[in-house]
Amino acid sequence: MNPTLRRFIVFNRIWIALALIAIGFWVGFAATWWIAWIPFLIAILMIVAGLLVGPMTLIQTYVENGDMEGAQRLMDKVKYPNLLYKPIRSSYYMLRANLSSMGDNLDKAEEDLRKGLAAGMPEKEYEGTAYLQLGSIAYKKGNTKEAYEHIRKSLSIGLPDKDSEATAFLQLSGICMQRRDFRAAKMYFNKAKMCKPKNKDVIGQLNEMNKYMSRIQG
Repeated sequence: MNPTLRRFIVFNRIWIALALIAIGFWVGFAATWWIAWIPFLIAILMIVAGLLVGPMTLIQTYVENGDMEGAQRLMDKVKYPNLLYKPIRSSYYMLRANLSSMGDNLDKAEEDLRKGLAAGMPEKEYEGTAYLQLGSIAYKKGNTKEAYEHIRKSLSIGLPDKDSEATAFLQLSGICMQRRDFRAAKMYFNKAKMCKPKNKDVIGQLNEMNKYMSRIQG
């Protein structure tokens, strides 16, 4: 489908549905009700799609183009997120949490992550990522105990790639360093290295942590 036409349909589902209902009544009264049910059915399907899916099918394009403001405006059009189909709802809350994290609204990000988990993640990797993000938020808030538990859980559930795994192990290593549990810190650091991350930011964190690890005896 043409992207412009697709956007028009998604943004105007209700008005199109109302027009189809009007056409259905016109056909029913002017010709036959045997045909009128077709526009009625299409109208019902469009209304249901508007409630269960909303504009979420368009958001991926904004994210891929790096247009986070556009993605946020699109998400703001979802007035009843609890009516979204469960997998769509979890994706909605995950993306909203990411946007809140980018704006340093950690409380809002945490709330949305928990709502996404409650809705049920479509795949285990997404669930693991959610717990990793919860752990990162707890760490930023200074709650290292909760951070440690969430990050460990993310690894036990599973993460989507080696960069994410390396990030999780580095954060666990940092927490153990704060606790002066240097043996565990080195263990997690070595596991992070074994992941062989490709992301430049993760590699930078790994190199920075290496400076501290080299000073630890044993």
